[in-house]
Amino acid sequence: MPGPVTAAAEQREQHPPYVNRELSWLEFNRRVLDQAADPSRPLLERVKFVAIFGSNLDEFFMIRVSGLHEQLDDGAAVLTPDQMSTADQLAAIRTTVQAEVARAADLLVRDLFPELTRQGIQLETWASLSEPMKQWAHRYFRESVFPLLTPLAVDPVHPFPFLSNLSLSLAVEATDPVTGEHRFARIKVPESLPRFVTLGGARGHKVHLLPLEELIAHSLDDLFPGIVIEDCHFFRVTRDMDIDILEEEASDLLSVVDRQLRTRRFGAAVRLEVAPGLPDRVRRLLLDKLQLEEDDLYETKGLLGLSGLFGLAAVARPELKDPPLVPRTTDLAGPDDIFAAIAEGDILLHHPYDGFGTVLEFLRAAAEHPDVLAIKMTLYRAGSNSETAAALVRAAERGKQVAVSVELKARFDEENNILWARALERAGAHVFYGAAGLKTHAKALLVVKREGHALRRYVHLSTGNYNASTAKLYTDTGLLTCDPDFGSDATELFNALSGFSRTPSYRKLAVAPVTLRSTILSKIEAQIGLARASKPARIFAKLNALVDKQVIDTLYRASSAGVSIDLVVRGVCCLRPGVPGLSDNIRVRSLVGRFLEHERVLVFGAGGDAQYFLTSADWMPRNLDRRVELLFPVQSEAIQARLRHEVLEPLERDNCRVYEMRADGKYTRRQPPAGAAPIDAQALNLPPPAQAV
Repeated sequence: MPGPVTAAAEQREQHPPYVNRELSWLEFNRRVLDQAADPSRPLLERVKFVAIFGSNLDEFFMIRVSGLHEQLDDGAAVLTPDQMSTADQLAAIRTTVQAEVARAADLLVRDLFPELTRQGIQLETWASLSEPMKQWAHRYFRESVFPLLTPLAVDPVHPFPFLSNLSLSLAVEATDPVTGEHRFARIKVPESLPRFVTLGGARGHKVHLLPLEELIAHSLDDLFPGIVIEDCHFFRVTRDMDIDILEEEASDLLSVVDRQLRTRRFGAAVRLEVAPGLPDRVRRLLLDKLQLEEDDLYETKGLLGLSGLFGLAAVARPELKDPPLVPRTTDLAGPDDIFAAIAEGDILLHHPYDGFGTVLEFLRAAAEHPDVLAIKMTLYRAGSNSETAAALVRAAERGKQVAVSVELKARFDEENNILWARALERAGAHVFYGAAGLKTHAKALLVVKREGHALRRYVHLSTGNYNASTAKLYTDTGLLTCDPDFGSDATELFNALSGFSRTPSYRKLAVAPVTLRSTILSKIEAQIGLARASKPARIFAKLNALVDKQVIDTLYRASSAGVSIDLVVRGVCCLRPGVPGLSDNIRVRSLVGRFLEHERVLVFGAGGDAQYFLTSADWMPRNLDRRVELLFPVQSEAIQARLRHEVLEPLERDNCRVYEMRADGKYTRRQPPAGAAPIDAQALNLPPPAQAV
């Protein structure tokens, strides 16, 4: 029987220090799919979680898997910190994805679709349609679908067509009855139409829905008159959608990004999804034309493109969805009131429980107030219909000095940001694109207001984007303050972003890539020192991702020194908790709920000595070394108490939405004790009905 030291050594050998980043992300997406399997959630919310699972997986292939393909093509012998090669990772990803996609398909067929039927939402196949519904569907096809379709033949004079990213297509096999020639054609399912057709011609109060691809597949005679249709098969393509920009070679970054967006759609294919039963000849043709290997093909039962289920989840049945959230609002009647309120003391906004309207109100007040002279702001994900950017345009048109750092490289928001950058320039704002080689991921808003004979600076700092739409879906924290040190630091930050500047000397902010990494490491080291002196030592960190090896190694040293460490990491976590002699004192949890956990909250120290911070940065190399990020202290004891009450304590009390990470990298979901009521951390923060105004 081995002694305790030997047993601990064996467990360390069994569990290497680091979890693979890609496999950790897939574990997160598994937790997302868990929500769809949870019968305590409203039915259409469960359907929506399957759509989120599918959408997440699409982006994973477009960005992460495409990057692994590039490594493989380059022949680089790259080993991850957990000692996996590129080929090892791709093989492990394939095994995991196949299992999880099969699980999603089974969940839909065995659970969600039958329950939808019981609730009067019937997902039909062509064979299940009544004759009146078929007649209605055919009329709809002729009037609304047929004009949009372009069947593309493949033969010596018609080359194989380009298949766009995430496009759902039909591979049609047919025979010309005159010549006997076998023909092949591709039809793209129009993305401009709803994925599910709501059928007329039905009796009763049920909603009858037919997938658009099913309708097209059974209307092929209209597209190929006089041709014998032999068979058709559904397939879907995913492409590399990452863009690489050499900023040092770009004389005009906006023009370069604009050009790159036009070419991104032609990225290399990385995944081919097909329905079961695809003949070998069609399989070989698609793989050959897309330049893919057999391991890049994923056979999927049921619907291809699970993100299309967002359309099904949008069916107007409010009783099958979460009750709408009516956030707490700040009652400020006039433009002077919000400045006066901030002057009285720092204000914490906890979205979505506190309405994002307060931030917009602050910005609009700044745009309209005659004594506001300047507004400076960072925009990372503005969105297509950005009230934030529109307010900045109005401010510039009213003669305010408006300076905006627009991040042109915010992935999948590049086009929106280019449009807003041009609109702001036309309005007379100063638009700049941050520091060369760095993404500006910091969220900061600075307002300069004349008060008497002096100037006062009002600042908003946040963990989340200035985007009113995502602020309803993401949990984030923001701080409104007129603290002079924050004002000076924000001024230094914008000067560093917009012009030439040596490293600024910040008073209260820690800014990546200059001081943020060293600040975090020094805070951890301070707790190590306390633990070694037999004093209370604690670290709490709520993050979206933990990947950085230097930070992980420092946390391991802190654990070995006796620091109590609680990590709440929504997504990727490469740290392995609970390994004897390495991470005995580290606990890792993940909260997956109705809202996407996005806020980043750090606490260093115990009891009355605890220091509280909010940050825009996750603990990843890209955030600490290749982005402009902010970490800022929370000084108000009242706000610290709110963070304990609204962030830390609900995580401890939750018994149904929190997952606990094991030493093997897998997660176990908390369950309510026998006879106990479920406690949902996010639900604890929802405003009571009496407060919802």
